[in-house]
Amino acid sequence: MSNNTTRRRSVKLLTAVAALGLVGVTAACGSTGSGGSSGGGGTKAGSNGGGKTTITFMEAMSSGALKPAMQAQVAAFEKKNPNIVVNLEPYADYGTLTAKLKAATSAGDPPTLAQVYSSDAAAFASSKVIMPLDSFPNEASTASTFYKGIQNDLKLSDGKTWMWPFAKSTVIMYYNTAMLKSAGQPVPTTWDQFATVAKAVSTKGVTAISIDPGSSSAPAGGTAWFEILCQANGTPAWTADGKPQFDSPAAVKALTYLVDLKKAGALAIGSNYPGQIALGAQKGAFDISSVASYYYNSAAVGKKFVMGTAALPTGPSGPANQLAGGNVVMFAKASKAQQDAAWKFLSFMTTPAQQAAWSTASGYLPVTSQALPLMSSFLKSHPYQKFAAESLEWAQDTPPYASVSETQGDLALGLQAALGNGKDPAAALKTAQANAMKHMNGAQ
Repeated sequence: MSNNTTRRRSVKLLTAVAALGLVGVTAACGSTGSGGSSGGGGTKAGSNGGGKTTITFMEAMSSGALKPAMQAQVAAFEKKNPNIVVNLEPYADYGTLTAKLKAATSAGDPPTLAQVYSSDAAAFASSKVIMPLDSFPNEASTASTFYKGIQNDLKLSDGKTWMWPFAKSTVIMYYNTAMLKSAGQPVPTTWDQFATVAKAVSTKGVTAISIDPGSSSAPAGGTAWFEILCQANGTPAWTADGKPQFDSPAAVKALTYLVDLKKAGALAIGSNYPGQIALGAQKGAFDISSVASYYYNSAAVGKKFVMGTAALPTGPSGPANQLAGGNVVMFAKASKAQQDAAWKFLSFMTTPAQQAAWSTASGYLPVTSQALPLMSSFLKSHPYQKFAAESLEWAQDTPPYASVSETQGDLALGLQAALGNGKDPAAALKTAQANAMKHMNGAQ
């Protein structure tokens, strides 16, 4: 998922968990809650006396239940590893975190670990300020237990593992159970069936689904849905090396699908989470958005009807989904002792038991299926977490290049031209492709 779309959804998850308090987690004390005061951890925080090694982790888990959830992870780790101290440096949002991280790195004082997006990881790797993780003990065997989509997300174009999973989410389908039942319609399991059901329920003031196509500066949920449809049709919106392919047959088919829904009165466009608003107002039957939307959608629906959740329908090429959220990187300036301590911490956080605890407390998805049996009580009340986690097997992030975020704006304008202004889908995407290539060529 693009950086812009990912940030919006991740911030939404942070705010939702903060507002609704998903799970109460007891805050740890001591070194795990300091945050932000120690500067970089790569050189300053190497020794704590008494034979202890201190590492610093810059992250954005600073709101509501997420902060104590992160502190609890650290407290559990320090209890098992009393000779390692983990100093958390939480920041209010990803934008602030990224700015602080880049400033610390430029000043030659990076942390030991930091939460980043893949495009930033690629830039750091190119500058040789972070290090690959392949040489650490049990890296390959541990990574092999992760869902395939997660495994792929940890690597850059050189095939090396530069990142470790941290806060991940995918997209699911929300629906009005009463509305589908009244219309005698099933929960759709393919995109063709979704179109049939959407058209059937779009009557008496109901438009089945509302989306935000995004803009040149802020791609949104509608942009993400289109990208998922491209993947489901067999051709992603970008090649693996970041080249846009907006005018591929799969892309034209995806936009034609959305335009047909709009012409049938089954799709409307808007802004600022229109699907959520329409679903809650009983003016829409569906919302297609991140698991991060669950708490907001639940609040919008209230007790008006039972809100259902389901995995995304499949397309001609099978299931497709988008991966969102940040990973963790290790900075090369850390001492050998810090590197070893940091790897122990990363390995600890991705054990099945800790993934179960983290997911239950934070709302993010476990990156290994081995965590799910340990979450049985939580899954009874949050069943969407299971199929959302299982979609990590095939979910894809957008390629880790800055050009992807830039050209996604061209794509959003193409969607607006077709869905908002009636332009032919093939022509709209041809223009989007041409503009995207101009941006890419101009950046080279």
